[in-house]
Parts: sequence; C-alpha cells; structure tokens
Amino acid sequence: MPWNIPILLTWLRILMIPVFTALFYLPANWITNNSIINWCAAGIFAAAAITDWFDGYLARRWKQTSDFGAFLDPVADKLMVAVALILLVAIGRTYAIFAMIIIGREITISALREWMAQLGKRNSVAVATIGKLKTTAQMAAILCLLVGLRDFYGHDLIFIGNILMFIAAVLTLWSMFYYLKMAWKECRS
Repeated sequence: MPWNIPILLTWLRILMIPVFTALFYLPANWITNNSIINWCAAGIFAAAAITDWFDGYLARRWKQTSDFGAFLDPVADKLMVAVALILLVAIGRTYAIFAMIIIGREITISALREWMAQLGKRNSVAVATIGKLKTTAQMAAILCLLVGLRDFYGHDLIFIGNILMFIAAVLTLWSMFYYLKMAWKECRS
C-alpha cells in the first residue's frame, strides 16, 4: 500500500467518522449546549468534504494516484455521508426516504462500477457532471441539517437543508439511471 499525503488525507477522513459519530452520543451533562455539538459536527463534515477535494487534487497534481487510493477515496466518502444521513434521520432533522435513496444509490453504483471493472469497462461508469451536481447538493444539504438552526440570520436551515436533500435525492436517482444506462449500452455492445 503506497503512503503519500493524498492517501493520508483519505485515512484522516475515515478516522473522522467515529469522532463525528461520538459527538451525537456524548452524555447530556458533558455539553449542555446542542449548538456546540451541531457546529462541531458540521465542522468535521466540512473538513471531510474539503479533504475529499484536496486529496484528489493533490494526487493528480503530484502524480500520486494509485489503485488503492482510487478504491479508498470513494469508500471514505460513502461512509461519511451514510453515517451523517443515518444520524440526521435518528435526530429527526431529515426523512428516512432521503437516506434510503442516497445510500441505496451509492451501494448500487459501487456494485455497478465493480462489475464493469471486472468486464474491463470501468470508464463507462466514470463520474459524470450529474454525479458532481448530486454530490454538491447532498453536501450542502447535510451541512445545513447538521448546523440545524431554525433561525440563522432569518433562515430556517432545517427547511433549506431538506429542500436541498430533496434536490439531492432527485439528482441521486437521475444519476443512478444515467450510470445504469451507460453500463447497459456497454453490455449490449
């Protein structure tokens, strides 16, 4: 396994997950102000999103891409998003249907990419613009919902987060069908 800065950043994202999760399970008398927990969780999630972008950028710029990094990076992303969605559903800030759609799509597309790689056609399901739009809406939604303020300079972040989550769910389904269509074309040829 190669060790370089991009892979270390990916591992850092994975190590952030238990810390992120633990924030929501601290004893009530440890931190009595929930907004501190909310802001810390949002900060950890934002740091994970930034390191996701940064490790990919550095790997390409420094020519330190590897098969292991290409495997680990999306795993780290999917784990962090899945944990965040499950916690947000558990604390009642978003709807289970959104989490089911997003997590279900991630499992489906990961399996599809693995299958296409076995067929030697992995590039047919490479990340497309629709996938990037889905990720952007999803990250913005999760951040709004983690902060969870009903009055943030006159804006209800939970309402805004759920609107963005609805948009992310629609883009999630759209991107899933897009990738399935691309794979279908490859399998038929």
